Amino acid sequence: MKQRDYYFDNAKFILIFLVVFGHLIRSFIESDPFILSLYKTIYTFHMPAFILVAGFFAKGFYKQGYIQNLAKKLILPYIVFQLIYTIYYYFLYHKSTFEMDPLNPHWSLWFLISLFCWNALLYAFIKWFKLKPFMGLTIAFSLGLLVGFADVISNYLSLSRTFVFFPIFLMGYYLEKQHFEYFKTSKARFIASLLFILVFIGMYFIPEFSDKWLLGSKPYEDFESNNVISLGVRALVYTLNVVMIFSFFTFVPTKRQFFTKWGKNTLYVYLLHGFFIRLFRVSDLKESIDPTLSLVLLLGVSLLLTMVFSTKLFTSITQPIIEFKASKFQKLMSKREMKTR
Repeated sequence: MKQRDYYFDNAKFILIFLVVFGHLIRSFIESDPFILSLYKTIYTFHMPAFILVAGFFAKGFYKQGYIQNLAKKLILPYIVFQLIYTIYYYFLYHKSTFEMDPLNPHWSLWFLISLFCWNALLYAFIKWFKLKPFMGLTIAFSLGLLVGFADVISNYLSLSRTFVFFPIFLMGYYLEKQHFEYFKTSKARFIASLLFILVFIGMYFIPEFSDKWLLGSKPYEDFESNNVISLGVRALVYTLNVVMIFSFFTFVPTKRQFFTKWGKNTLYVYLLHGFFIRLFRVSDLKESIDPTLSLVLLLGVSLLLTMVFSTKLFTSITQPIIEFKASKFQKLMSKREMKTR
């Protein structure tokens, strides 16, 4: 059996932890400048880096059955969790009517639809048009810039994010493992540390820079600047994304860590942590928390949630609604039976 790559499993676990942490501190960004700056700094790279890793592992997209398997892995869970979250929100927010719109993804579910679409676009770029890296990335980044002018494209089928983040996915596809070796030096880590500090300081002293620029989900008309300036801002955001992505990879450990084994379970964490986060956002508990003074606590809660949703027990129980199979649960039960004999 081929050994999993510790480096990328480590990266995926750290990134999903940052996703949980980012969603947790979202409740405090309007009242705390420090948390807002930290939030925006994280959002410059955590989802883009996730998307780049997804592109890196999409190199087998041309194999027979790849798209069908991907549809089962992404579209079916999307439909199931779109329904589950609709029911959950109905009770959580005491809605008067029950409405399910399958074409407008709830919250974080956009990633599932976009990931499927990125693979489809990859098929077109690589298989049909046979675009070389420079031309492919030029077209992809151009589409990401131009889509902002389409006011009708927003959250619908996650089209805005699909086109905005596709260049990052395509970049990941073009990368080879040896390219990541450039970011594993002490010099690279020193430069990356400075970049993280500078970006955080920039976010702190330029609070008018909207965090919505980092989400990729809004057309230019949703921002105060005119469309031409908005295009320039998105181009700068792209530059920031790329710089911060590779700054992040300088800090990813290459050896096995205590959390490495959980790096393969990021989909579980991604789909399940939202129930806790949404409950926290409507609770009175958040009103009693000073986010800056309680930063270590918030980090600890985020880490705990990430670990719990990654455990064998939790993934075994929830596998039937996420992967539509029960192999993990059966394996877990078999091990317990052997221990009791």
